[in-house]
Amino acid sequence: MCLPTLCFAASNADTVKSSNDDFQIQFLKRQVDQNMSIGRAIRSIASHYPQDVVSIVDVALDTYPDKYREIIFAAISAQPASTQDIVQMAIEKDVSTCTNIVKLAIRAEPSYVDFVVQAAADTTPEELDEIVRVAVQTEPDSADRIVQTLSQEHPNKVIEILSTALNTVPYVGEYVVDALLAVFPAQSDEVITTALQQTHAEKEQAIRILETAQSYGVSDEKLAEYGQSIGLTDEDIQLVLNR
Repeated sequence: MCLPTLCFAASNADTVKSSNDDFQIQFLKRQVDQNMSIGRAIRSIASHYPQDVVSIVDVALDTYPDKYREIIFAAISAQPASTQDIVQMAIEKDVSTCTNIVKLAIRAEPSYVDFVVQAAADTTPEELDEIVRVAVQTEPDSADRIVQTLSQEHPNKVIEILSTALNTVPYVGEYVVDALLAVFPAQSDEVITTALQQTHAEKEQAIRILETAQSYGVSDEKLAEYGQSIGLTDEDIQLVLNR
């Protein structure tokens, strides 16, 4: 049982929060009535009250849950700095699947892809594999950032993250290897071996991966070993070593 003063304070705080929520709901509904679209309303509010965008999205998702796509897309495109909080909130509210929210958020603001995947993986770590797959599929040009961000957040899952990324978009192998060797040099052997396997040993791709490995100081002997393991000719291997 709490003291009367604390009970009053708690009750007063609840009353203030409830009153504030009611005000935001009414304000949002007026904006929707004026703008004819929840997306336009969110953008309008975000432009005038950027500091309140997350709380407005909170209210909007509760008030118009069937419009979650429009709400999330509008909010992130209008205030990308709030991307991480918006993604986390949308996942926690269960307005759609985690992967749908990830895809939607990335399309709204591709340059914030690392914030999207970080929020998603922190909120639903059990869906890490699907988060990687959807993210690199949606924004393959940022595959290196996606893999690097998630690997740093989940260092015990580096090889799984790499495998999923390259199974989804094999042609980004050299960039992903570059990103991982920069932060996990001690795992170079696993990273290079896995990358060569997952890119199905396509000759040009394999050579580019080996060249990336060479730039990180992998020995000629080891490079030759990698090349032979995937069937590169002596001529192909020498091409790498002589660069």
